[in-house]
Amino acid sequence: MPFCEVRNNGIKLFYRTYGRGPVKVLLIIGLAGTHESWGPQIRGLTGTDAPNDGDSAAVEGGADNESGGDSSGIEVCAFDNRGMGRSSVPTKKSSYTTKIMAKDAIAIMDHLGWKEAHVFGHSMGAMIACKLAAIVPNRILSLAVLNVTGGGYECFPKLDRKTVSIAFRFLRAKTPEQRAAVDLDTHYSTEYLDEYVGSNTRRAILYQEYVKAISASGMQSPCGFEGQVNACWRHKMTPREIEMIRSTGFLVSVIHGRHDVIAQIYYARRLAEKLHPFARMVDLHGGHLVSHERTEEVNQALLELIKATEMKVSPEDWTNLPTKRPGWIRSKFTLVSNTGGVSDVSITYCMLERLHLVLLYFFSMFVLVFEYGRKAIRSLKPVKVGASLT
Repeated sequence: MPFCEVRNNGIKLFYRTYGRGPVKVLLIIGLAGTHESWGPQIRGLTGTDAPNDGDSAAVEGGADNESGGDSSGIEVCAFDNRGMGRSSVPTKKSSYTTKIMAKDAIAIMDHLGWKEAHVFGHSMGAMIACKLAAIVPNRILSLAVLNVTGGGYECFPKLDRKTVSIAFRFLRAKTPEQRAAVDLDTHYSTEYLDEYVGSNTRRAILYQEYVKAISASGMQSPCGFEGQVNACWRHKMTPREIEMIRSTGFLVSVIHGRHDVIAQIYYARRLAEKLHPFARMVDLHGGHLVSHERTEEVNQALLELIKATEMKVSPEDWTNLPTKRPGWIRSKFTLVSNTGGVSDVSITYCMLERLHLVLLYFFSMFVLVFEYGRKAIRSLKPVKVGASLT
């Protein structure tokens, strides 16, 4: 089995490569996912789901690997992040940050002999991809971030009955069956799950597939899960890092499912706006796992990104975001024009946005207190009381 050992810390990362060709694509999966979660994209990009295991040309190929076999083909690498799958599981939370995990991705590229690559990330993997692009922007050919947020409070979903129910069911899930049921509601839109495929709903079909997959790979260890959650919570892209990505000039695709109950599309749009004019926003009808729910559209968007990079399409021709109008200054509470006019609609919108963030903060604190309280209660041992002397 192919493993990459990260220098100086003993971490081993399980990875697989697929396809052949000079075009290199690194896929970074999200929280609690394995490399296999990229299956639809691996097939769409390379035309196969058969890994290159055991083929020496796919591992540590150096200059020969850069040229590849097929002059027009794509070689893809997908790997298990630390804390999940067959990769190492550090026990300390401090061993999990998106910056540390971005360096894991760099180690994979070095191990494969890839000088440059197109980097595509999903959810937490998209956060890692952004960090990677800021650390080594000269090694990034293009960047695609699927269902991304900015980390921290942005990781919390919008507050409604459905998402609160999902949160509690997720925390209580202890078996593959329980985890599969909540994962379906987390990953897909209700409309998609309720569609019939033959005589069964897609929910029933996917439920059996999820139970089988979770049973085969095993539930994620508590250390791995808490560590990866910690990485998401602590993630933040600084203005300097954003500018580092923009100044390098590679094209970016921000792909998102508009019915995502985990990563709100508002934050994805905001990231795309920060990366203007290099970013294109791809808004699809789907949930958090839009790469599975809208496979054809996602694969098309990724191939268009690769093609646009090869054709050296200008950022102005690539972006579909509106040009920022000069003469307007957006503050935290108002939109002020050069004539001094103030938009009441903007004031209301920004106040509601701040109220929403406050509610998200208190909800996150409630979830954390609930979880730590539950652990504390479980750790308590009953006290044995001796017989009374009287």
